[in-house]
Amino acid sequence: MSTELSATALFNVKGIVAVITGGGSGIGLMMTKALAANGAHRIYIVGRREDVLRDAANSIDPNVVIPLSGDITSQDSLLEIVAKIESEIGYVNLVIANAGIMGPRPLKATPDDPLPSISEYRAHALQSPMQDFTQIYAVNVTGVYYTALAFLTLLDAGNTKGNFCANVRSQIIATSSIGGFSRLAGASFAYNSSKAAVTHMMKMLATSLAPYRIRCNVLAPGVFPSDMTTGIIGGLNPLQSGILDKNVIPAERTGCEQDIAGAVLWMAGLAGAYLNGSVVVVDGGRLGMLTSTY
Repeated sequence: MSTELSATALFNVKGIVAVITGGGSGIGLMMTKALAANGAHRIYIVGRREDVLRDAANSIDPNVVIPLSGDITSQDSLLEIVAKIESEIGYVNLVIANAGIMGPRPLKATPDDPLPSISEYRAHALQSPMQDFTQIYAVNVTGVYYTALAFLTLLDAGNTKGNFCANVRSQIIATSSIGGFSRLAGASFAYNSSKAAVTHMMKMLATSLAPYRIRCNVLAPGVFPSDMTTGIIGGLNPLQSGILDKNVIPAERTGCEQDIAGAVLWMAGLAGAYLNGSVVVVDGGRLGMLTSTY
């Protein structure tokens, strides 16, 4: 049987050089672990909490996972990170723009919440200043855009070098959310609408960067354990089936490391080499239970 169709060949990321913003915690850390466990040559994890990044690197392999302190909402900070990676290795195969923030929940976040009066609804919403709303866009949309721009030359260098696997071109993956497709306020108006924005922006980038042989795709997770979802799912065990009603999530559980690992290895490896401008939803069927458009 042909080894070209083996899982080892299709999901191979051996030798890949990747950058993951927000790669020290939550879904970003799951991605970091997945790439490191499957032969990545170098994974640069970027974030503002240096101690979190350092602990993540030490817990995996400090020779492979390199922590870089930085702020994706600062153009200067992004360019400093790019310059450091360029001086150390000179190219990148994969950039995962994963860093994101949530924002304040609305007074009636789900259909089951009590219906407040219109005055109560208005007063609660106006407690959050406009700066809080725009800051979510600064991280979740603008930060993703400038992260993509900053790494273009290193991604191009990855293509020129030949990349880590034949027929796999350099790629930018943005972590979006199923919240970007839901018509319910859910997590927050700012968060959900920012994820809708970044999803469409990545489709635009896929078209704009196609002549340069740089691919752009989106990973849209559902409910996974992370710092952002602690207040929503508490301490639920993601590996325990049956802990959630099937009418909430048909899989009857939250997402786990293996779910993210499988998706990111597919998208990053030969198996996902034909993806460009695609949105990959990993949510256990949750989106189908919501009033949504996809």
